[in-house]
Amino acid sequence: MNKKTLLSATLLLGLTTASAAGAPKITAQSIIVNPYQGNLDVQVWTNRDQSGQGNPRYSVGEKLSVAVRASQDAYVYLFNVNADGQIDLFFPNGYESNNFVKAGVTKRFPSQSGKYSLSVGGPEGQDKLLALASRTKLNLGDIASFAANQGFAQVGLSGQDNLAQALSIVVSPLPQEGWVTDTAYFYVGNGQDGYTPYPFGQQDGQTAYIEPVQPAPVQPAPVQPAPVQPQPVQPVPAPQPVSRIQPGERSDHSFDAAIQEAFSRTKGNESLGQATTYVGRWGTGVWQKFAGVAAYGDAVVLHADGSRRAYAVHGSILNRYLGLAQAENGGVRPPSRLGWAAGDEKIITRNTFGSTGLYGYFQYGALYFSEKHGTFWLIGDLLKKYQGLGGSGSFLGFPVRDQYLSGGQWACDFEGGSIRFVNGRYQVYRK
Repeated sequence: MNKKTLLSATLLLGLTTASAAGAPKITAQSIIVNPYQGNLDVQVWTNRDQSGQGNPRYSVGEKLSVAVRASQDAYVYLFNVNADGQIDLFFPNGYESNNFVKAGVTKRFPSQSGKYSLSVGGPEGQDKLLALASRTKLNLGDIASFAANQGFAQVGLSGQDNLAQALSIVVSPLPQEGWVTDTAYFYVGNGQDGYTPYPFGQQDGQTAYIEPVQPAPVQPAPVQPAPVQPQPVQPVPAPQPVSRIQPGERSDHSFDAAIQEAFSRTKGNESLGQATTYVGRWGTGVWQKFAGVAAYGDAVVLHADGSRRAYAVHGSILNRYLGLAQAENGGVRPPSRLGWAAGDEKIITRNTFGSTGLYGYFQYGALYFSEKHGTFWLIGDLLKKYQGLGGSGSFLGFPVRDQYLSGGQWACDFEGGSIRFVNGRYQVYRK
């Protein structure tokens, strides 16, 4: 943490910008992900984006608040990683040391009674917030420590990759269903007119500056009146009622509550567009198709029978997902290697290889899309190893092909290296 951003008078925690790596907005891939999809869930968001799926902008020095909610009783840890890789652990802290959060309770930072405030530090760039929820209290002694009379912990690491590796060691003794993470993004910049953070600016992940367009001077020209020919008057047809299919609407005009909630959660008017079908059966669940909006592409919102939560799948991720289903079963149900969508897609901002893309999370695996290489699937312990290293934001970068069998064992190649199963465990090789 940059000590210059701590003001002793106001107990100000200087949050700085983090280079985001992360998977479906579109927006965002986690620093560390539990590939097991259990009942424990956690959500984190900022005061300017309650969906947690956007990339709101803050100017340096602005006040910021963060909120978190867990689906079950859990111990919650909140980190921020900035554009330089600097890491803050801002909950628990010396003012709110009890990080046990009750199920379904939204906890905000700082609280109304808090003796500190959060403001945005520097440098300008992309910040990432990471929420880690665990059913048991974690020992973060190898990551952060509190000095005497210090309000916030001193973090002994820098860089997203190092944080991912350290946290993977911390959670490795826990049962599969015992922990979960969520990420949210915000962009730090002093706000030049016309600037919009990715993904709402341009698709390649770079910042977009919109130049004002000056109209060309118009020279008036003499206008000669055209001869007017009388036209027969046509009767005006009576207006016809226009019926639009609503998000979550079934053909009998009842509604699927999970799809309605997903549309609202993902800001469907901005990311999904108009529904093009009623909610219909697909395999052992239901889905609804949407026209998509701009860069998002065509979309579906879907969930399995009995699930109270639906998720959106868009564009290139959707095309590959449906392609796998078509090849395996004629497209009548989800592909068995991936299963149902288990999380909203995240945007992966530019990594060290200059690549940007999307990340889609499913019951049994994930799909990674990049403009450079295409869309590829990863599953099982290989995926867990990859994401534990930081996924596409790590030194490995994006996958450049599907996971494949080599000598009867799983392997995969990435922009910066490969993962292979050797001598009973997965080994990582750099290029």
